[in-house]
Amino acid sequence: MERAIADQLEALHADAFGWALHCCGGEHGRAEDVLQNAYLKLAQERARHDGRSSFKTWWFGVIRFTAHEEFRRLRYRESLLGRLLLQLSGDAQDPRPSPARKLEMDERRAELRRCLAELPARQAEVLHLVFYQDLTLNEAAVVMRVSIGSVRQHYERGKARLRMLLQPEPEASHEARH
Repeated sequence: MERAIADQLEALHADAFGWALHCCGGEHGRAEDVLQNAYLKLAQERARHDGRSSFKTWWFGVIRFTAHEEFRRLRYRESLLGRLLLQLSGDAQDPRPSPARKLEMDERRAELRRCLAELPARQAEVLHLVFYQDLTLNEAAVVMRVSIGSVRQHYERGKARLRMLLQPEPEASHEARH
């Protein structure tokens, strides 16, 4: 691997892990696996940056695609046939995070994650790319492999829906209860 690419990957590592974490629904172990598999793709030259987009945009696309591959693989393992094959091979580990891991999240972060989870997938993806990964809408369109118009629509609708979901629910007045 060229030194320039290695330097770019090192500079983007924290952001790349954040994106992998989003693509894996907040599961740290899966995000680590996805990011490692994406790095392997580069090392084995199964993924190459062709210069049509910025390196960061291209790298996030590789991570997203790798996460989708991992998700499909996980769904297969969870299927009846997959479970049977795992039992026969003696490799039946539960890929879900432990309950203790889930309880570590602070209250506000959990609320934001809940609200993001209520958004349609495309809206959540574009909001994550723009706000957490500091990509432009054009770059997000490249990562998501959709048109800029589609990204703009998902972005605006996602922001509006998230704003609504994060509003505190008005408490029922004392008089309404009696």
